[in-house]
Order: sequence, then structure tokens, then C-alpha cells
Amino acid sequence: MATVHLGIRRLFLATALVGLIAATARTVDQPAQAESSQEPTTQLDPPAPGLSGDEIFRELLQHNDMRNAELKQYSAVRTYEVRNPSGKLYARQVVQLDYRAPDTKMFMTTFEEGSGLVRHMVFKRLIESETDAAAGKEHHDSSITPANYSFELLGEEQAGPYYCFVIQATPKRQDKYLFEGTIWIDARDFAIVKIAGHPAKRPSFWIERADFVRQYQKIGRFWLPLKDETVVRVRLKGIKILTINHGEYALNEDTPEKQEVQSSHDSAERFSTVPQTNVSNGKESDQEGYC
Repeated sequence: MATVHLGIRRLFLATALVGLIAATARTVDQPAQAESSQEPTTQLDPPAPGLSGDEIFRELLQHNDMRNAELKQYSAVRTYEVRNPSGKLYARQVVQLDYRAPDTKMFMTTFEEGSGLVRHMVFKRLIESETDAAAGKEHHDSSITPANYSFELLGEEQAGPYYCFVIQATPKRQDKYLFEGTIWIDARDFAIVKIAGHPAKRPSFWIERADFVRQYQKIGRFWLPLKDETVVRVRLKGIKILTINHGEYALNEDTPEKQEVQSSHDSAERFSTVPQTNVSNGKESDQEGYC
């Protein structure tokens, strides 16, 4: 997965930004117990004899190089939201994303509501960071490779519709752009299905803990993000939850292998943990690796 690190680094930036906004907010949410999705939920099947985590990742990187070469362009719709555990909505922004290989991403906002501070300090900065990273303007090495992580193959299990290798990822250094957690890799396509973990280094004084889950979906031959959820426990302020839903993909529209695929609402709902509610009133109105 040539550029999976872009999506993971974006989640770490989101953690720091949400923590900063929450730390300066006047309202205090009651702490709540966040659900943890970092561990396999069932007893794992034993791995195939002689197979290692490093070998699986070498296969994954080779398969990602082939998929990246075939993906010429795509468009998608993203919905960014920040809520508290009871479902109170602070801000929402919907954007149209257009990608052109190898390094161009363009975003257009189609809808926004809620706190202007959250939209400006969190959503806008996430989009700017992703645009810069795609264009090669960010050079911090946070790639999920054996150079940055030790990989231990824990076993195999069914994860939704995908049968996966389950791998423990341990960072080789304390770095706020690396994580510790679990990776589920499709055993047939050698593609990441899910990543769950927390930053290897606490992003700031205000953040007591941050956990993230990134889900992928298979569209045609490609694996693209389905949903990101970052749960941030902020010192003295309780929990804030950032979600990014990815959908309405259209792939390789102007190429011979044109594919137009729309993510199903049911697929996205499988990973929803926060109920939908009305936006809160306030003074402000303000592939794997392919995203």
C-alpha cells in the first residue's frame, strides 16, 4: 500500500486538532467509556505454517503497487463530523473529492453546518494537509512498512465479508505519526481491510488517550476507505469523536476500464457507533492508501 501512511497520518493530525479545540471549549462533556475495536473479537484461526508478518507485508506492498498503477482517477463524497458520545453534533462538512494520478487531489465543499471554529481548525486543516501530502509537500516517513514497524502474525479470522490475516503492528520508535495496534489484511487480495490502534506517542498534553479505527471496502479491483473514527479523550473535557465517512465512489471514469460504483448505505451503517442527532445550537456558525 504505497500511500496508506497518508490516511493514518491524517487521523493523527485529527486527534491533535480535536484535542486542541476541546481543550479550549467552554462546555464540559461527561466522560464516557469508548468502545474499543483494537483487538480481534473472536478466537483466531491458527496461521499457515512458516508464514510471517513481514512476508505478508511484502506481498501487500507488491499488490498495492499494481493497484496504484491501475487507478488513474476517482471521485468520492466525504462527510466529516465531530460529536460527543451522546450524539451531540458540533460540526459537519460534506466535500466532493476528485483525485487524478499521480498526485492531484481537489476538494469542494457542498454542505456545512455547526461550529465554524471546528470546521476551520479541524476539517479545513485536515483537507489542506491531505492536499499537501498528495502533492509530496510532506516528507515525514509514517509508512506502514517493516522499516517503521515490527509485524507479528497473530492468526486469521473472518472480518465482515473478508477473510483476513490478523497482524500486530509495533512501532520501532516513539513517534506521534506512528501507531500501535492491529491490522486486518485480506488473505486473497493482500489488501488492508481494517486498522485499529492508537498513536505511539501522545500528541499533546491535553489528550489522555486517542483510539482510531479505519475501515476499507473493495470496489471493483480496488480497496478504498469506507469510514474513519477517531475517539479522543481530552483532559478535563471528556470524549470527542471525529468520523469521516467515504462514499459515492466513481473510478477511472475516462479510461477504458471505467467503473462507477456507489457505496451502499447499509455498508456504511455496519460501522456506525454514534447515533444521528440534530446539530447543537451555538454562537458560532462557523486505497487503502488511495485517500
